[in-house]
Amino acid sequence: MKKRTPRVPAVYNGNELVYVAPSAIHGLGLFARRPLPRETLIGTYLGRPTRRNGKHVLWVWDESAERWEGLDGTNEMRFLNHSDAPNAEFDGFDLYSLRKIDKDEEITFDYQWGP
Repeated sequence: MKKRTPRVPAVYNGNELVYVAPSAIHGLGLFARRPLPRETLIGTYLGRPTRRNGKHVLWVWDESAERWEGLDGTNEMRFLNHSDAPNAEFDGFDLYSLRKIDKDEEITFDYQWGP
């Protein structure tokens, strides 16, 4: 069976900093549309609140409620892939660059699967 090339979705929510394209890491990924300086707010993970795990669910610890909050992603941020050496990280549901990210470089974060 011939391997399919993933279709590239249109830009979601008009984020001018990023685009979605095929990834060398996995399926589709999120890429910088232009150079992003360190500590740039790349975007906010948007989605529907959920209590179930899923393919595009981001879990964030809510200190004020003392519980995990999950969002089932609906915007381009759901295409972020994992890296042990990420170039971005979340502060709540906001994604920031950890270092300068070059134009067309894939944006990644650490899923923090284990120790």
